[in-house]
Amino acid sequence: METPRHAPQRQFAVADDCLRLGGLALTRLAERVGATPFFAYDRGAVAARVAMLRAALPSGVLLHYALKANPMAALAQHLAGLVDGMDVASAAELRIALDAGVAPAAVSFAGPAKSHAELRCAVAAGALLHLESEGEMERVAETGAQLGLTPRVAVRINPNFELKHAGMRMGGAALQFGVDEERVPAMLQRLGRLALDFVGFHLFVGAQNLSAGAIAEAQSHSVNLALRLAAHAPAPLRLLNIGGGFGVPYFPGQCELELAPIAAGLERALALLADTAPQARLVLELGRYLVAGAGIYVCRVRERKLSHGQVFLLTDGGMHHHLAASGNFGQVIRKNYPVAIGNRMAGGPRETASVVGPLCTPLDLLADRVELARAEAGDLVVVFQSGAYGPSASPAAFLGHPPALEVLV
Repeated sequence: METPRHAPQRQFAVADDCLRLGGLALTRLAERVGATPFFAYDRGAVAARVAMLRAALPSGVLLHYALKANPMAALAQHLAGLVDGMDVASAAELRIALDAGVAPAAVSFAGPAKSHAELRCAVAAGALLHLESEGEMERVAETGAQLGLTPRVAVRINPNFELKHAGMRMGGAALQFGVDEERVPAMLQRLGRLALDFVGFHLFVGAQNLSAGAIAEAQSHSVNLALRLAAHAPAPLRLLNIGGGFGVPYFPGQCELELAPIAAGLERALALLADTAPQARLVLELGRYLVAGAGIYVCRVRERKLSHGQVFLLTDGGMHHHLAASGNFGQVIRKNYPVAIGNRMAGGPRETASVVGPLCTPLDLLADRVELARAEAGDLVVVFQSGAYGPSASPAAFLGHPPALEVLV
């Protein structure tokens, strides 16, 4: 078990009243960690997820891990041996990817408002910079000149279409991300006069989507748009990153994403690229889809409390560790993540209870009136689907409570 940062990941099976992660029963895992709250991530579950995806998709598609989903160093190192590259959005994430052993040429750096220091780090490392604006293009060229290097760049396109049914919209509107598609030809013309190595395009139009049809449609539009704009490029298209958007089910009524329609669309895209841009490699950029299901968040009940007939389980964890589970990370209508009393998985009385943390705000709510095994002080609350957007996406400093541990098992 490794604890390079703080937090775990998840794949679980119920047996003998215990939740198991990485072969360890939950109670034993909690003893090994030594304290709650903690995140635990299952390396076997991550590897199985990547293998499943590779088996379902065409072999010509490259898989990149979006490090923002979970930047735990040990997890990144594990994933480095499973994927074809990593996508980062800060100098800190760039260091994590490089320290994990990812080749600099397989690291891409996206995000608006990159600092001068970040540009210098990326250019010096040899990472691929995704240009988010014409101004950034000029700054990257200046940085390359200062360092005596030719920066590798891709233009991030903000297309006129959107990813339908996306949980988060990142294209097809007035946004801080990318260059509006109608501005790209002029930008490419200017890029050809600068000391920049044009590699390709990046499109990321949405996230957390469970509609295979919508994803396949957006991918088709992305490939066709990139090929049209490649006619204006100063060099042949060598890489096309069409983002991800693959969602995972968190809530009742949601189902796993169907991969067959997406795979069929990608087969057509690869054939089209082979005919029109034979040097181009097609990249999928996935984060949540690879790691969310491999992680759990575990906290301990400190007290049972009854208020106006409602049971509250007061725990040592909360939104400062797991903002997404509290409903405050992009949910329009708050819904409960899958939650259980981990050491009482079968049998015994059940009740409706709310799971809350120690923060002085009513937003500190991990589960709102859900059916659970009756819990007492000392019992363990488990929040599933917690492998993505956990500690690094949460207000850990709020009120000064200790951080959650993270472990990879």
